[in-house]
Amino acid sequence: MQRLTQAPNIALATLWADLLCEAGLPATVQRQYLGAAAGQLPPHECLPEIWLQHAEHTTRALALLHELQNLPQRHWRCRCGEVVEGGFEQCWACGALMPQ
Repeated sequence: MQRLTQAPNIALATLWADLLCEAGLPATVQRQYLGAAAGQLPPHECLPEIWLQHAEHTTRALALLHELQNLPQRHWRCRCGEVVEGGFEQCWACGALMPQ
């Protein structure tokens, strides 16, 4: 097994591990409950970790996580006047799709 990275919280750790597994890169979350010991251990040692089953998947897994963490951010104005920001391609107000 190969340690890939630490996650800031258990929710992201689980999401990242699930994404890796769906991509055919078997991964698990370790240390998910160590946060309870944060007063006794240094906080950076209590973060959940993502571990890969096969070390040869490391490069591909890191690239996939980088892609997930750096999603394109958009800023556009819908024809209804609503300003839409973030990774959204649909208007909150009227449901129109982002213009191409």
